[in-house]
Amino acid sequence: MLTLTFLGVGAAFAKRNFASNALVEAWSGDPERSSGPDDNLLVDFGATGPLALHQLIRCPEFSYLQRDGAIRYEAIRNLFITHLHNDHIGGLEELAICNAYACGVEKFGECFKPKILSTAEILRNLWDHSLRGGLGAVRGRQAELADYFTVTPVAGGVDGPPGMVLLDRYELRSFPTDHIQIHRKYDWPSRGLQFTDSQSGRSVVYTGDTRFDPVGLGRFFEKADLIFHEVQLEDHPDPVHTLLTELRALPVDMRKKMILYHYGDDWNKEVFGDVGKEFGGFARPGKRYELFA
Repeated sequence: MLTLTFLGVGAAFAKRNFASNALVEAWSGDPERSSGPDDNLLVDFGATGPLALHQLIRCPEFSYLQRDGAIRYEAIRNLFITHLHNDHIGGLEELAICNAYACGVEKFGECFKPKILSTAEILRNLWDHSLRGGLGAVRGRQAELADYFTVTPVAGGVDGPPGMVLLDRYELRSFPTDHIQIHRKYDWPSRGLQFTDSQSGRSVVYTGDTRFDPVGLGRFFEKADLIFHEVQLEDHPDPVHTLLTELRALPVDMRKKMILYHYGDDWNKEVFGDVGKEFGGFARPGKRYELFA
């Protein structure tokens, strides 16, 4: 079984539901009868990620992620980074420092290093432009991203081999998303994810942050059994996210398999009262969604 749980489902500046980061868990047995998954993967870990994860570990079914009430970061084995905005990477410094210094190791360099995956460009920029300032200096030398993580670049596109396979069955591939255009489409690096069950051939799409892109993403949507799609509820003249009004133009059968996330704090205003019925619903933090049985 493969499951997905949102730590948070909010937009970048949302305060009520944390930022949109997700925990993917792979199980060889029944989650209700297991002490924890056989493998797992965090999709992003933003600035509110540590607070959201600390809240999640209070639930008995996620107790494997805690020790004495604190987050057990070494229980997180893999991370995928979709892009470099703070609501998607702002918690990585805490995760790295806790693994390096708070896991009972005697010296730096013996710490647990989770695998970190994304395109080579995103991983390079993650260190050079985001993490180096806080993590680059250690006693006696300059550190590198590889001191904290097992750095694993993955090829772009969904037509080649998977970037990662969980339990020899669940395949992860990434695709470019049209989040921000500097000069042309896809020229600023951001990624979405496709999960495929190699046994059944079924697939699930997680869009990551993206503008409305029915041409670029449509072929993934048509094949998918379930779609987690980001949304901006309010209209905007020059959006960097997908507007609700744009998603409403999609066919009914496609909308019904879409669960909306990355929404603002106003999601439960009366004007949006029927949105959940138009789609597969609003994603909720802390709820385990079954991707494949």
